[in-house]
Amino acid sequence: MISFFWPIIVVVIANTLYNISAKLTPNEVHSFASLFITYLAAALLSILLFFITSGDKNLIAEIQKTNWTALALGFSIVALEFGYIFIYRVGWNVSTGSLVANISLACVLLFIGVFIYKESISFKQIFGVVLCIIGLILVTNNSLLSK
Repeated sequence: MISFFWPIIVVVIANTLYNISAKLTPNEVHSFASLFITYLAAALLSILLFFITSGDKNLIAEIQKTNWTALALGFSIVALEFGYIFIYRVGWNVSTGSLVANISLACVLLFIGVFIYKESISFKQIFGVVLCIIGLILVTNNSLLSK
């Protein structure tokens, strides 16, 4: 059972630290200067972990196996982090900004799963999306009214 849930636990812990860090990024620093430091740290940690966990330690061979998805992931991560920094800079609370973004993402991915990847959708999932949309309306109206 733990082998099924440990990645979720890692994502939740990392995402918690991520959102706190994005919220606390100083307004005085240029977003992309901060992201440069972020990616420098990420690159160093990634290379260190590669050499710790790789059996053959041939980084060039592994890089040659990649395709366009590595670059697309890099672009999307920069956009994601830039977006999160500005979610908090424009005034979203840490308790609602990430909630609205992640619920919206979950709804979009559910439809992508159905229409692009031909995944099945149940009535419960449709009902859940409807509840999420109602929740988004309630949360965002409350957030907008408090500004």
